[in-house]
Amino acid sequence: MIISASTDYREAARRRLPPFLFHYGDGGAYAEYTLQHNVSDLAGVALRQRVLNDMSQLDLSTRLLGETLSMPVALAPVGLTGMYARRGEVQTARAADRKGIPYTMSTVSVCPIEEVAPEISRPMWFQLYVLKDRGFMKSVLERARAAGVSTLVFTVDMPVPGARYRDAHAGMSGPYAALRRYVQAALHPRWAWDVGLRGRPHDLGNVSRYLGKPTGLEDYIGWLGANFDPSISWKDLQWIRDFWQGPMIIKGILDPDDAREAVRFGADGIVVSNHGGRQLDGVLSTARALPAIADAVKGQIALLADSGVRTGLDVVRMLALGADTVLLGRAWLYALAVGGQAGVANLLDLIEKEMRVAMTLTGARTIADISRDSLVRA
Repeated sequence: MIISASTDYREAARRRLPPFLFHYGDGGAYAEYTLQHNVSDLAGVALRQRVLNDMSQLDLSTRLLGETLSMPVALAPVGLTGMYARRGEVQTARAADRKGIPYTMSTVSVCPIEEVAPEISRPMWFQLYVLKDRGFMKSVLERARAAGVSTLVFTVDMPVPGARYRDAHAGMSGPYAALRRYVQAALHPRWAWDVGLRGRPHDLGNVSRYLGKPTGLEDYIGWLGANFDPSISWKDLQWIRDFWQGPMIIKGILDPDDAREAVRFGADGIVVSNHGGRQLDGVLSTARALPAIADAVKGQIALLADSGVRTGLDVVRMLALGADTVLLGRAWLYALAVGGQAGVANLLDLIEKEMRVAMTLTGARTIADISRDSLVRA
């Protein structure tokens, strides 16, 4: 059954990718209840249909942190994107750039900052983890600033890695993981030729530049595991706030008290997010957490949201729940795996079309018109 373009892309990605890659992107933590609720809770948000309001002129554009976006959507950071398509970060950034929305590069991207930034006309965003190696953090921030990155997205909900059992079952980690990945690649010849052979080097581009040597998947798991910092607190972020002169977004907020702390800290924005269900299973879905956070800080700080967003209809739902802009993650990753830049571009066009339908039938001519009044009250 066809449910959405994202569903179609997901199934096509499942067939095309070696299992270790598909399940790394598709999976969540523990029993994946939060992963499932991210999608189902958002799908259960009922919109209020309105008719006969002359909706011939719609405007999807919006302003966020000094930038004009063609629609209130940005591409979330996803690690190892360059393993899903040949030089995947470059292809994804180009698609976002052509659409007029931000692309967020992950710390653990395959392509380095210096390879991606020259390929696009608008400044990209860069995501950074809290890491023990402060030298790496300072180095990569300097490189991001030199490359013209406009906005820093600081991920704070990963002081320790989540228990992602699918990774061990699929071969991303666990016994004989390297051998299992090699066999899987051989059984997926289209991916092996296009990405496995023609998409090299397959290292962590930003980490390799810092360490001065190539890094592979084993280094990805080992280096990250050794560098997560469970001791981090708000005061430890102050040197980053002082160093980074551009907008700074704190990603991984689920509680109104933490949202208020972000305002006091001086962040320019927050992302209401549970890391796509990949960290602590059993926490609130973003759709359920967002309204209380919006009530606490809306208007004081830019409010972004992710997790569970698969369609343009989902984007409108998140905006109605209180978000200013919505981040897409898995939806564009599936499309990239199947069609590269053209796949991501097609997905973004479909997201826009779905938003236009939803806005027309809820009586919202502009993004500012989408509010709690767009929802059916229980």
